[in-house]
Amino acid sequence: MRNSLFLQISLGFLFIFFIFSLIIIPQYTDSLDFLISPFLTVFYVLLFGLLIFGAVVISSRYIRPIKQIAEDIFHPEKLANLFYNNNRLPSEIQLLLLAIIRYQTSNDEFQTDYLTERKMFNSLLENMKDGILITDESGNVKLMNASTRKLFNIEKKNIIGRTLAEALRNHKVNELWQNCTFSQQQESATIEITPTKSFIHCIATPLFPEESGSILFLFQDLTRLRQLEIIRRDFVSNVSHELRTPLASIKLITETLQSGALDDPPAANRFLKQMDSEIDNLTQMVEELLELSKIESGQVPLERQWIKPYEILKNAGDRMEMQANRAGHEFTFYCEPTLPSVFVDKNRLSQVLINLIHNAIKFTPPGGTIIVSAHKEKNNIVFFVKDSGIGIPEKDLERIFERLYKSDRSRTRRGTGLGLSISKHLIEKHGGKIWVESSRKVGSTFNFSIPINRKI
Repeated sequence: MRNSLFLQISLGFLFIFFIFSLIIIPQYTDSLDFLISPFLTVFYVLLFGLLIFGAVVISSRYIRPIKQIAEDIFHPEKLANLFYNNNRLPSEIQLLLLAIIRYQTSNDEFQTDYLTERKMFNSLLENMKDGILITDESGNVKLMNASTRKLFNIEKKNIIGRTLAEALRNHKVNELWQNCTFSQQQESATIEITPTKSFIHCIATPLFPEESGSILFLFQDLTRLRQLEIIRRDFVSNVSHELRTPLASIKLITETLQSGALDDPPAANRFLKQMDSEIDNLTQMVEELLELSKIESGQVPLERQWIKPYEILKNAGDRMEMQANRAGHEFTFYCEPTLPSVFVDKNRLSQVLINLIHNAIKFTPPGGTIIVSAHKEKNNIVFFVKDSGIGIPEKDLERIFERLYKSDRSRTRRGTGLGLSISKHLIEKHGGKIWVESSRKVGSTFNFSIPINRKI
Protein backbone atom coordinates (compact mmCIF):
# COMPACT_ATOMS: atom_id res chain seq x y z
CA MET A 1 0.00 0.00 0.00
CA ARG A 2 2.85 2.36 0.90
CA ASN A 3 4.63 1.88 -2.45
CA SER A 4 1.37 2.29 -4.33
CA LEU A 5 0.56 5.60 -2.63
CA PHE A 6 4.13 6.85 -2.99
CA LEU A 7 4.12 6.00 -6.72
CA GLN A 8 0.80 7.74 -7.24
CA ILE A 9 2.03 10.92 -5.52
CA SER A 10 5.32 10.89 -7.44
CA LEU A 11 3.64 10.37 -10.81
CA GLY A 12 1.24 13.18 -10.00
CA PHE A 13 4.09 15.59 -9.27
CA LEU A 14 5.98 14.52 -12.38
CA PHE A 15 2.92 15.04 -14.54
CA ILE A 16 2.45 18.52 -13.11
CA PHE A 17 6.14 19.25 -13.67
CA PHE A 18 5.97 18.06 -17.28
CA ILE A 19 2.92 20.22 -18.06
CA PHE A 20 4.67 23.18 -16.43
CA SER A 21 7.74 22.64 -18.60
CA LEU A 22 5.84 22.39 -21.88
CA ILE A 23 3.34 25.18 -21.35
CA ILE A 24 4.57 27.75 -18.86
CA ILE A 25 8.30 28.03 -19.51
CA PRO A 26 8.15 28.47 -23.36
CA GLN A 27 5.89 31.45 -22.90
CA TYR A 28 8.82 33.32 -21.32
CA THR A 29 11.51 32.25 -23.82
CA ASP A 30 12.04 32.97 -27.53
CA SER A 31 12.91 29.39 -28.49
CA LEU A 32 12.81 25.87 -27.22
CA ASP A 33 16.61 25.79 -26.95
CA PHE A 34 16.20 27.13 -23.46
CA LEU A 35 14.55 23.87 -22.41
CA ILE A 36 17.69 21.89 -23.15
CA SER A 37 20.21 24.40 -21.81
CA PRO A 38 22.57 23.30 -18.93
CA PHE A 39 20.95 25.74 -16.57
CA LEU A 40 17.49 24.29 -17.11
CA THR A 41 18.87 20.75 -16.78
CA VAL A 42 20.20 21.52 -13.32
CA PHE A 43 16.90 23.19 -12.50
CA TYR A 44 14.99 20.11 -13.63
CA VAL A 45 17.16 17.82 -11.53
CA LEU A 46 16.80 19.93 -8.41
CA LEU A 47 13.07 20.35 -8.89
CA PHE A 48 12.65 16.64 -9.56
CA GLY A 49 14.54 15.77 -6.39
CA LEU A 50 12.45 18.21 -4.42
CA LEU A 51 9.26 16.66 -5.78
CA ILE A 52 10.46 13.17 -4.90
CA PHE A 53 11.34 14.29 -1.35
CA GLY A 54 7.89 15.89 -0.98
CA ALA A 55 6.23 12.72 -2.20
CA VAL A 56 8.17 10.67 0.35
CA VAL A 57 7.29 13.04 3.21
CA ILE A 58 3.61 13.23 2.32
CA SER A 59 3.22 9.51 1.73
CA SER A 60 5.04 8.64 4.99
CA ARG A 61 2.94 11.10 6.97
CA TYR A 62 -0.26 9.36 5.87
CA ILE A 63 0.85 5.79 5.17
CA ARG A 64 2.54 5.03 8.53
CA PRO A 65 -0.51 5.77 10.74
CA ILE A 66 -2.85 4.06 8.29
CA LYS A 67 -0.66 0.96 8.33
CA GLN A 68 -0.54 1.03 12.14
CA ILE A 69 -4.33 1.40 12.31
CA ALA A 70 -4.68 -1.64 10.04
CA GLU A 71 -2.37 -3.69 12.25
CA ASP A 72 -4.09 -2.68 15.52
CA ILE A 73 -7.68 -2.70 14.27
CA PHE A 74 -8.57 -5.55 16.72
CA HIS A 75 -6.76 -3.95 19.67
CA PRO A 76 -8.85 -0.98 20.87
CA GLU A 77 -6.39 -0.09 23.63
CA LYS A 78 -3.57 0.37 21.10
CA LEU A 79 -5.74 2.51 18.84
CA ALA A 80 -6.73 4.67 21.81
CA ASN A 81 -3.07 5.06 22.76
CA LEU A 82 -2.25 6.06 19.17
CA PHE A 83 -5.05 8.65 19.15
CA TYR A 84 -4.34 10.27 22.51
CA ASN A 85 -0.52 10.12 22.49
CA ASN A 86 0.24 11.19 18.91
CA ASN A 87 -0.52 14.84 18.27
CA ARG A 88 1.32 14.88 14.92
CA LEU A 89 -1.31 12.82 13.13
CA PRO A 90 -3.02 14.54 10.17
CA SER A 91 -6.53 15.73 10.96
CA GLU A 92 -7.98 13.34 8.38
CA ILE A 93 -6.28 10.36 10.07
CA GLN A 94 -7.45 11.61 13.48
CA LEU A 95 -11.05 11.73 12.28
CA LEU A 96 -10.76 8.23 10.82
CA LEU A 97 -9.15 6.91 14.00
CA LEU A 98 -11.79 8.55 16.21
CA ALA A 99 -14.58 7.04 14.10
CA ILE A 100 -13.01 3.58 14.39
CA ILE A 101 -12.59 3.92 18.20
CA ARG A 102 -16.19 5.01 18.63
CA TYR A 103 -17.42 2.13 16.50
CA GLN A 104 -15.32 -0.37 18.43
CA THR A 105 -16.53 1.01 21.77
CA SER A 106 -20.19 0.81 20.79
CA ASN A 107 -19.64 -2.62 19.26
CA ASP A 108 -17.93 -3.88 22.43
CA GLU A 109 -20.79 -2.60 24.56
CA PHE A 110 -23.27 -4.27 22.24
CA GLN A 111 -21.34 -7.54 22.37
CA THR A 112 -21.14 -7.38 26.17
CA ASP A 113 -24.87 -6.71 26.51
CA TYR A 114 -25.64 -9.44 23.99
CA LEU A 115 -23.48 -12.02 25.77
CA THR A 116 -24.95 -11.06 29.15
CA GLU A 117 -28.51 -11.36 27.89
CA ARG A 118 -27.66 -14.59 26.08
CA LYS A 119 -26.17 -16.08 29.22
CA MET A 120 -29.19 -15.02 31.28
CA PHE A 121 -31.58 -16.42 28.67
CA ASN A 122 -29.76 -19.77 28.57
CA SER A 123 -29.71 -19.93 32.37
CA LEU A 124 -33.44 -19.20 32.62
CA LEU A 125 -34.21 -21.67 29.86
CA GLU A 126 -32.22 -24.51 31.39
CA ASN A 127 -33.53 -23.92 34.94
CA MET A 128 -37.21 -23.65 34.06
CA LYS A 129 -39.38 -26.41 35.48
CA ASP A 130 -41.66 -26.17 32.46
CA GLY A 131 -40.48 -27.62 29.18
CA ILE A 132 -39.78 -25.29 26.23
CA LEU A 133 -39.44 -26.36 22.60
CA ILE A 134 -39.44 -24.34 19.36
CA THR A 135 -39.86 -25.74 15.85
CA ASP A 136 -39.34 -24.09 12.46
CA GLU A 137 -41.81 -23.99 9.59
CA SER A 138 -40.85 -27.54 8.58
CA GLY A 139 -41.40 -29.00 12.04
CA ASN A 140 -37.70 -29.31 12.85
CA VAL A 141 -36.51 -28.65 16.40
CA LYS A 142 -34.74 -25.29 16.79
CA LEU A 143 -34.56 -25.13 20.58
CA MET A 144 -35.18 -27.50 23.49
CA ASN A 145 -34.46 -27.05 27.20
CA ALA A 146 -33.47 -29.59 29.83
CA SER A 147 -36.98 -29.88 31.30
CA THR A 148 -38.35 -31.04 27.94
CA ARG A 149 -35.67 -33.70 27.68
CA LYS A 150 -36.50 -34.84 31.22
CA LEU A 151 -40.27 -34.94 30.65
CA PHE A 152 -39.96 -37.01 27.48
CA ASN A 153 -36.95 -39.01 28.72
CA ILE A 154 -34.69 -37.82 25.89
CA GLU A 155 -31.07 -38.79 26.38
CA LYS A 156 -29.70 -37.59 23.04
CA LYS A 157 -28.28 -34.07 23.13
CA ASN A 158 -27.83 -33.67 19.37
CA ILE A 159 -31.58 -33.33 18.93
CA ILE A 160 -31.51 -29.87 17.31
CA GLY A 161 -32.42 -30.03 13.63
CA ARG A 162 -34.40 -33.24 13.88
CA THR A 163 -38.11 -33.44 13.22
CA LEU A 164 -40.58 -33.08 16.09
CA ALA A 165 -41.82 -36.63 15.60
CA GLU A 166 -38.29 -38.01 15.70
CA ALA A 167 -37.28 -35.95 18.73
CA LEU A 168 -40.26 -36.57 21.06
CA ARG A 169 -41.76 -39.72 19.54
CA ASN A 170 -45.25 -38.69 20.61
CA HIS A 171 -47.95 -38.59 17.98
CA LYS A 172 -50.26 -36.33 20.03
CA VAL A 173 -47.62 -33.59 20.16
CA ASN A 174 -47.13 -33.98 16.42
CA GLU A 175 -50.89 -33.66 15.87
CA LEU A 176 -50.90 -30.53 18.03
CA TRP A 177 -48.13 -29.04 15.86
CA GLN A 178 -50.15 -29.79 12.71
CA ASN A 179 -53.31 -28.21 14.14
CA CYS A 180 -51.43 -25.11 15.30
CA THR A 181 -49.67 -24.76 11.94
CA PHE A 182 -53.00 -25.00 10.11
CA SER A 183 -55.04 -22.69 12.37
CA GLN A 184 -52.22 -20.25 13.23
CA GLN A 185 -53.82 -19.96 16.67
CA GLN A 186 -52.87 -21.23 20.11
CA GLU A 187 -53.73 -24.90 20.61
CA SER A 188 -53.53 -27.01 23.78
CA ALA A 189 -53.92 -30.62 24.84
CA THR A 190 -53.22 -32.91 27.80
CA ILE A 191 -51.12 -35.91 26.92
CA GLU A 192 -49.99 -38.97 28.84
CA ILE A 193 -46.49 -40.40 28.56
CA THR A 194 -47.02 -44.14 28.91
CA PRO A 195 -43.71 -45.44 30.28
CA THR A 196 -43.57 -42.99 33.21
CA LYS A 197 -47.36 -42.52 33.53
CA SER A 198 -46.86 -38.77 33.48
CA PHE A 199 -49.54 -36.26 32.53
CA ILE A 200 -48.37 -33.20 30.61
CA HIS A 201 -50.33 -30.14 29.57
CA CYS A 202 -49.00 -28.98 26.21
CA ILE A 203 -49.60 -25.48 24.76
CA ALA A 204 -48.58 -24.71 21.17
CA THR A 205 -48.34 -21.04 20.13
CA PRO A 206 -47.39 -19.70 16.66
CA LEU A 207 -44.59 -17.13 16.79
CA PHE A 208 -46.17 -14.73 14.30
CA PRO A 209 -45.03 -12.38 12.82
CA GLU A 210 -41.53 -12.25 14.38
CA GLU A 211 -40.74 -15.89 13.57
CA SER A 212 -43.26 -16.72 10.90
CA GLY A 213 -43.80 -20.47 10.67
CA SER A 214 -42.16 -21.26 14.02
CA ILE A 215 -44.18 -22.87 16.82
CA LEU A 216 -43.46 -22.47 20.55
CA PHE A 217 -44.37 -25.45 22.76
CA LEU A 218 -44.82 -25.12 26.53
CA PHE A 219 -44.95 -28.40 28.49
CA GLN A 220 -46.30 -28.35 32.07
CA ASP A 221 -46.01 -31.46 34.24
CA LEU A 222 -49.43 -32.11 35.81
CA THR A 223 -48.53 -35.50 37.28
CA ARG A 224 -48.30 -34.24 40.85
CA LEU A 225 -51.50 -32.21 40.51
CA ARG A 226 -53.29 -35.25 39.08
CA GLN A 227 -52.09 -37.36 42.00
CA LEU A 228 -53.21 -34.71 44.49
CA GLU A 229 -56.60 -34.58 42.81
CA ILE A 230 -56.93 -38.35 43.15
CA ILE A 231 -55.90 -38.14 46.81
CA ARG A 232 -58.38 -35.32 47.44
CA ARG A 233 -61.19 -37.21 45.71
CA ASP A 234 -60.45 -40.39 47.63
CA PHE A 235 -60.16 -38.46 50.88
CA VAL A 236 -63.58 -36.88 50.43
CA SER A 237 -65.03 -40.26 49.50
CA ASN A 238 -63.41 -41.98 52.48
CA VAL A 239 -64.50 -39.30 54.96
CA SER A 240 -68.02 -39.41 53.59
CA HIS A 241 -68.11 -43.19 53.96
CA GLU A 242 -66.60 -43.18 57.45
CA LEU A 243 -69.14 -40.61 58.60
CA ARG A 244 -72.10 -42.09 56.79
CA THR A 245 -71.80 -45.57 58.32
CA PRO A 246 -71.91 -44.65 62.04
CA LEU A 247 -74.42 -41.86 61.43
CA ALA A 248 -76.72 -44.27 59.61
CA SER A 249 -76.33 -46.76 62.45
CA ILE A 250 -77.13 -44.09 65.05
CA LYS A 251 -80.12 -42.96 63.02
CA LEU A 252 -81.42 -46.53 62.79
CA ILE A 253 -80.94 -47.11 66.52
CA THR A 254 -82.75 -43.86 67.31
CA GLU A 255 -85.70 -44.83 65.10
CA THR A 256 -85.81 -48.28 66.67
CA LEU A 257 -85.87 -46.83 70.15
CA GLN A 258 -88.59 -44.36 69.17
CA SER A 259 -90.71 -47.11 67.65
CA GLY A 260 -91.05 -48.98 70.98
CA ALA A 261 -87.69 -50.43 71.89
CA LEU A 262 -87.56 -48.11 74.89
CA ASP A 263 -90.31 -50.22 76.46
CA ASP A 264 -87.97 -53.24 76.39
CA PRO A 265 -85.14 -52.37 78.85
CA PRO A 266 -82.72 -55.18 77.79
CA ALA A 267 -83.09 -54.26 74.11
CA ALA A 268 -82.91 -50.55 74.91
CA ASN A 269 -79.65 -51.03 76.85
CA ARG A 270 -78.17 -53.06 73.99
CA PHE A 271 -79.07 -50.34 71.47
CA LEU A 272 -77.70 -47.60 73.70
CA LYS A 273 -74.37 -49.43 74.08
CA GLN A 274 -74.16 -49.79 70.31
CA MET A 275 -74.97 -46.09 69.91
CA ASP A 276 -72.26 -45.23 72.43
CA SER A 277 -69.76 -47.35 70.46
CA GLU A 278 -70.61 -45.58 67.22
CA ILE A 279 -70.26 -42.19 68.87
CA ASP A 280 -66.84 -43.23 70.21
CA ASN A 281 -65.77 -44.16 66.69
CA LEU A 282 -66.90 -40.79 65.37
CA THR A 283 -65.12 -39.01 68.22
CA GLN A 284 -61.92 -40.96 67.59
CA MET A 285 -61.97 -40.15 63.88
CA VAL A 286 -62.54 -36.43 64.52
CA GLU A 287 -59.77 -36.33 67.14
CA GLU A 288 -57.32 -38.13 64.86
CA LEU A 289 -58.18 -35.80 61.97
CA LEU A 290 -57.52 -32.80 64.21
CA GLU A 291 -54.30 -34.34 65.50
CA LEU A 292 -53.10 -35.09 61.97
CA SER A 293 -53.93 -31.54 60.90
CA LYS A 294 -51.93 -30.14 63.83
CA ILE A 295 -48.96 -32.40 63.09
CA GLU A 296 -48.95 -31.42 59.40
CA SER A 297 -49.09 -27.72 60.27
CA GLY A 298 -46.28 -28.02 62.84
CA GLN A 299 -48.49 -27.19 65.84
CA VAL A 300 -47.46 -30.29 67.79
CA PRO A 301 -44.00 -29.72 69.32
CA LEU A 302 -41.88 -32.78 70.06
CA GLU A 303 -40.51 -33.17 73.58
CA ARG A 304 -37.20 -34.75 72.67
CA GLN A 305 -34.75 -36.42 74.99
CA TRP A 306 -31.86 -38.87 74.73
CA ILE A 307 -33.26 -42.35 75.20
CA LYS A 308 -32.32 -45.95 74.44
CA PRO A 309 -34.30 -47.70 71.65
CA TYR A 310 -34.81 -50.60 74.09
CA GLU A 311 -36.92 -48.41 76.40
CA ILE A 312 -39.12 -47.18 73.55
CA LEU A 313 -39.74 -50.68 72.25
CA LYS A 314 -40.36 -52.18 75.70
CA ASN A 315 -42.87 -49.44 76.54
CA ALA A 316 -44.96 -50.22 73.45
CA GLY A 317 -44.50 -53.99 73.74
CA ASP A 318 -45.66 -54.15 77.36
CA ARG A 319 -48.81 -52.20 76.50
CA MET A 320 -49.76 -54.34 73.48
CA GLU A 321 -48.66 -57.83 74.58
CA MET A 322 -51.85 -58.65 76.42
CA GLN A 323 -54.03 -57.48 73.51
CA ALA A 324 -52.03 -59.63 71.08
CA ASN A 325 -52.29 -62.71 73.31
CA ARG A 326 -56.02 -62.16 73.73
CA ALA A 327 -56.36 -62.22 69.91
CA GLY A 328 -54.56 -65.58 69.83
CA HIS A 329 -51.23 -64.38 68.41
CA GLU A 330 -47.70 -65.33 69.33
CA PHE A 331 -46.23 -61.98 70.29
CA THR A 332 -42.46 -61.41 70.57
CA PHE A 333 -40.50 -58.21 71.13
CA TYR A 334 -36.79 -57.86 71.71
CA CYS A 335 -34.04 -55.28 71.37
CA GLU A 336 -30.38 -55.09 72.31
CA PRO A 337 -30.02 -52.84 75.39
CA THR A 338 -26.64 -51.71 74.05
CA LEU A 339 -28.03 -49.94 70.98
CA PRO A 340 -27.01 -46.25 70.96
CA SER A 341 -29.41 -43.60 72.22
CA VAL A 342 -31.56 -41.47 69.94
CA PHE A 343 -32.79 -37.91 70.44
CA VAL A 344 -36.56 -38.37 70.14
CA ASP A 345 -39.97 -37.84 71.71
CA LYS A 346 -40.44 -41.13 73.59
CA ASN A 347 -44.23 -40.92 73.79
CA ARG A 348 -44.64 -40.10 70.09
CA LEU A 349 -42.43 -42.98 68.95
CA SER A 350 -44.27 -45.31 71.32
CA GLN A 351 -47.51 -44.08 69.70
CA VAL A 352 -46.12 -45.03 66.27
CA LEU A 353 -45.13 -48.52 67.45
CA ILE A 354 -48.52 -49.02 69.10
CA ASN A 355 -50.30 -48.03 65.86
CA LEU A 356 -48.22 -50.51 63.88
CA ILE A 357 -48.69 -53.32 66.42
CA HIS A 358 -52.42 -52.64 66.60
CA ASN A 359 -52.69 -52.95 62.80
CA ALA A 360 -50.66 -56.18 62.88
CA ILE A 361 -53.04 -57.65 65.47
CA LYS A 362 -56.09 -56.55 63.50
CA PHE A 363 -54.94 -57.93 60.14
CA THR A 364 -53.39 -61.19 61.36
CA PRO A 365 -55.67 -64.25 61.67
CA PRO A 366 -55.71 -66.05 65.04
CA GLY A 367 -52.68 -68.23 65.56
CA GLY A 368 -50.34 -65.86 63.71
CA THR A 369 -47.06 -64.37 64.86
CA ILE A 370 -46.09 -60.76 65.51
CA ILE A 371 -42.47 -59.72 66.02
CA VAL A 372 -41.36 -56.27 67.19
CA SER A 373 -37.67 -55.40 67.23
CA ALA A 374 -34.98 -52.82 66.45
CA HIS A 375 -31.42 -52.91 65.13
CA LYS A 376 -28.64 -50.59 64.03
CA GLU A 377 -28.22 -49.97 60.32
CA LYS A 378 -25.43 -47.56 59.30
CA ASN A 379 -26.21 -44.27 61.09
CA ASN A 380 -29.81 -45.15 61.94
CA ILE A 381 -31.81 -47.23 64.38
CA VAL A 382 -34.41 -49.20 62.43
CA PHE A 383 -37.56 -50.33 64.25
CA PHE A 384 -39.85 -52.89 62.64
CA VAL A 385 -43.14 -54.69 63.26
CA LYS A 386 -43.47 -57.96 61.37
CA ASP A 387 -46.65 -60.05 61.14
CA SER A 388 -47.88 -63.18 59.37
CA GLY A 389 -51.17 -61.59 58.39
CA ILE A 390 -53.10 -61.23 55.14
CA GLY A 391 -50.60 -58.83 53.57
CA ILE A 392 -51.19 -55.73 51.45
CA PRO A 393 -51.86 -55.75 47.67
CA GLU A 394 -48.95 -54.38 45.68
CA LYS A 395 -51.12 -51.66 44.13
CA ASP A 396 -51.89 -50.28 47.59
CA LEU A 397 -48.32 -50.15 48.95
CA GLU A 398 -47.61 -46.67 47.58
CA ARG A 399 -50.78 -45.19 49.08
CA ILE A 400 -51.04 -47.02 52.38
CA PHE A 401 -49.78 -43.98 54.31
CA GLU A 402 -52.38 -41.58 52.86
CA ARG A 403 -55.09 -40.15 55.08
CA LEU A 404 -58.13 -42.44 55.43
CA TYR A 405 -56.80 -44.77 52.74
CA LYS A 406 -57.75 -48.38 53.38
CA SER A 407 -56.46 -51.42 51.59
CA ASP A 408 -59.61 -53.28 52.65
CA ARG A 409 -62.10 -51.84 50.15
CA SER A 410 -64.97 -53.69 51.75
CA ARG A 411 -64.19 -51.86 55.02
CA THR A 412 -65.19 -54.92 57.01
CA ARG A 413 -62.54 -54.07 59.63
CA ARG A 414 -63.08 -51.13 61.91
CA GLY A 415 -60.67 -48.22 62.06
CA THR A 416 -60.29 -44.65 60.90
CA GLY A 417 -57.47 -45.24 58.41
CA LEU A 418 -55.53 -42.35 59.96
CA GLY A 419 -53.04 -44.23 62.11
CA LEU A 420 -50.46 -44.87 59.38
CA SER A 421 -50.70 -41.30 58.11
CA ILE A 422 -50.11 -39.94 61.63
CA SER A 423 -47.20 -42.35 62.07
CA LYS A 424 -45.62 -41.22 58.81
CA HIS A 425 -45.72 -37.55 59.77
CA LEU A 426 -44.33 -38.21 63.26
CA ILE A 427 -41.40 -40.21 61.88
CA GLU A 428 -40.63 -37.54 59.29
CA LYS A 429 -40.66 -34.85 62.00
CA HIS A 430 -37.93 -36.89 63.70
CA GLY A 431 -35.86 -36.78 60.50
CA GLY A 432 -36.51 -40.44 59.67
CA LYS A 433 -38.53 -42.37 57.12
CA ILE A 434 -41.13 -45.14 57.21
CA TRP A 435 -41.82 -47.87 54.67
CA VAL A 436 -43.55 -51.23 54.32
CA GLU A 437 -42.69 -54.57 52.75
CA SER A 438 -45.57 -56.94 52.16
CA SER A 439 -46.75 -60.04 50.27
CA ARG A 440 -50.31 -61.28 50.00
CA LYS A 441 -51.13 -64.13 52.43
CA VAL A 442 -47.53 -64.05 53.71
CA GLY A 443 -47.50 -60.97 55.92
CA SER A 444 -46.22 -57.43 56.22
CA THR A 445 -43.23 -55.71 57.78
CA PHE A 446 -43.50 -52.04 58.70
CA ASN A 447 -40.13 -50.34 59.19
CA PHE A 448 -39.12 -46.87 60.31
CA SER A 449 -35.66 -45.40 60.82
CA ILE A 450 -34.43 -42.76 63.27
CA PRO A 451 -31.03 -41.02 62.92
CA ILE A 452 -28.48 -41.80 65.65
CA ASN A 453 -27.05 -39.00 67.81
CA ARG A 454 -28.65 -36.30 65.73
CA LYS A 455 -30.61 -33.34 67.00
CA ILE A 456 -33.27 -32.32 64.49
